[in-house]
Amino acid sequence: MSLFHGRLAAIALCLMALGAHADTVADWADMTIDIATDGPNTIRTMALAQQAVYEAVNAISGQFPRDRVDFGPASGASVDAAIAAASRTVLLHEAPALGARIETVYGTVLGVIDANDARSRGIAVGERAAADVLAKHAHDVGDIEPYRPLTTPGVFVPTTLPLGVAVWQYRPWFMTSAAQFRPGPPPDLKSAAWARDYNETKSLGALASTARTPQQTEIARFWATALPDVYSGILRSVDTAPGREVTRNARFYAALTAALNEAEIAVFEAKYHYQFWRPITAIRNGDRDGNPATERDAGWSPMIVTPIQPEYPCGHCILSSTVATVIRLEVGSAAMPTLRATSNTAPGVTREWTRPEDMAREVSEARIYDGVHFRSSAEAGKKMGEQIGALVANAYHIP
Repeated sequence: MSLFHGRLAAIALCLMALGAHADTVADWADMTIDIATDGPNTIRTMALAQQAVYEAVNAISGQFPRDRVDFGPASGASVDAAIAAASRTVLLHEAPALGARIETVYGTVLGVIDANDARSRGIAVGERAAADVLAKHAHDVGDIEPYRPLTTPGVFVPTTLPLGVAVWQYRPWFMTSAAQFRPGPPPDLKSAAWARDYNETKSLGALASTARTPQQTEIARFWATALPDVYSGILRSVDTAPGREVTRNARFYAALTAALNEAEIAVFEAKYHYQFWRPITAIRNGDRDGNPATERDAGWSPMIVTPIQPEYPCGHCILSSTVATVIRLEVGSAAMPTLRATSNTAPGVTREWTRPEDMAREVSEARIYDGVHFRSSAEAGKKMGEQIGALVANAYHIP
């Protein structure tokens, strides 16, 4: 059974067994990630879907303050139907080419919810909530300025265009601008800090490194994935903790995905502002940086394939730090559940942490072990994530 069909079956079985339950939010969030990953804007689509889910669920429960339009009669509406309808509406809008797959999920889930007035009301609330969210964010993506390769007239440059150019031009939801949390510049190439960063990644991040330990290699392989599904298990660890309920989980997922959307915008803005070179470029040109402490290695290669985007600041680091910050604020003074994650780049491996900041720190280290980032970049990304996570959590009144 594929991961997609496995999750679909899990949602249906849970609904048949339990009816409305706190995990419904996480079940649909996982399915949304599966579908959105094959669409054009994974994190933004996730954020839109989870905003719609939260608005729908909260309209029914009335647990948290609301400032949105009336979504129609919500009393007694099916929460599960509302979550399904909100998710379906957003996904069809954002990834219409995947319509058949989306309808399969929706039809299967709806088929195990009693066909009564509560289901009809839930569908109506979910659809209206999604329409409201989509209307609010209809102008996030305006006219995108295409990437202009940096070159000297007549000189060849690689013709594969980098990724993320459009993302930093999206309208933020909570930041005053994409540059609000832009960090200071990377280290000066003649500085001791640059030599430290250069030699650390050169040693630990090399494909054939003899300095990297087996444990560090395992960590590097685990976090080699660039897909957001690596965080699914971590979020579910919070979602399934004792005492959780559906509206609070909906708010948590809404805040978390909105924060990730802001983080992605912010990190790409900073990347294309500085356009700092990746380790493979820097280390193969170590004789050109003007620093006598950075010896060139003409054939140096990183442990993993280098992402096609500028190096500074670290994108994986900002995302993990954002996740860690929102979780820390969400859990507050309650006992922190053990956070667990699996990775599509390390099949069969499960990693665990008792503190979210330990997870974020591990990601920062992993990107150095992978050979695709420098320490200053990881530190800058981590700080950005902390700032953005706190900003968005506060907007959702968390804690």
